[in-house]
Amino acid sequence: MDIKAPIVMEIIFIAVAGLMYALTSNTFFIFNFLYIGTAISAGLILMARGNRYARNVILLAVGSYILFYVGILGHENMLMSGFWYYLFLGVFEAAVIHFLVAKIAGPFLFGRGWCGYACWIAMVLDLLPYRVAQNPKKNWGYVRYVLFTVILLAVSALFILKVTDLDLIIFYMFIAGNAVYYVIGIALAYLLKDNRAFCKYVCPITVFLKPASYFSLIRVKVDESRCVDCGVCIQKCPMNVNLVDNARSRENGTECILCTECIKNCPKNAVKL
Repeated sequence: MDIKAPIVMEIIFIAVAGLMYALTSNTFFIFNFLYIGTAISAGLILMARGNRYARNVILLAVGSYILFYVGILGHENMLMSGFWYYLFLGVFEAAVIHFLVAKIAGPFLFGRGWCGYACWIAMVLDLLPYRVAQNPKKNWGYVRYVLFTVILLAVSALFILKVTDLDLIIFYMFIAGNAVYYVIGIALAYLLKDNRAFCKYVCPITVFLKPASYFSLIRVKVDESRCVDCGVCIQKCPMNVNLVDNARSRENGTECILCTECIKNCPKNAVKL
C-alpha cells in the first residue's frame, strides 16, 4: 500500500469534519471525523509497514468508538433502524450523517471500505477462524432485502401507530439489534466456515453499499501484464470477488471490502489498489 494513502485519508476526513461543522455548527462532528480519520490513517501506516493485524486495529478503534461511545454512551441508534427514525423525524444528526457519509455517498469513493475498516460487527467477525471462506457462496443475498424492508416497516409502524417514548424504544432497538447481529454473524461464520457470511447474506446496510460500490473510484485492479492466472487472489478473497477481471461487472465486484488480502498474497505483485 502506498504510504501516501494515510495522508490522503486524513485530508478527506478533515474536509468532511469541516463540512459537517459548517452545516450543523456542532463541534462534535469535528472531533468525530478527526478521530475516525486519524484512526484509519494510523492503521494504514501500519498496513504500509506490513503489520498483519493493522486492519483489525482500525476496526477495533473505529468500530468500538461508534458502538460504545456514540451508540451506547451517546444513546444514538447507529443501525438502519436509527437512520430511518432520525430521517423521519427530520433530524440531521449523528445517525443520518453517519449513513450519508459512510454508507450512501462514501461508497462512490471507497466502495465497501466501511465493511473492511469500520464496521463494529465485522470487528468481531474478523477475529473468528474462517478468514477465507471454505464453502461455495450461497444464493442467500435476498435475505438482506427482506431484513431491510422489515426494519423500514417496523420504524414506520412506530410513527403510524403514534407510539410513545420513541427515543427509548429506538435505543433499545439499537442494543437488541446489535445483539441479534452478533449472534447471527457468529453462528453463520461457524455454520458456513466463513467469517464474512453475515456481510454476504444478511447485513441490510449492503442494500445502500452495493449499488454505489459499483461506481467506486477506489478499486482493486489487476495488472494483466503481470498476472499469470494462478487464482491465489480469488482463493484468499474473503468476499469471493473475481479479482482477475478489471471490469466493474466482475463477479461479486460490489462485495470488495478493500481488505488487500489479494494484494498481500499475489506472488507476482500484479494486484494493486
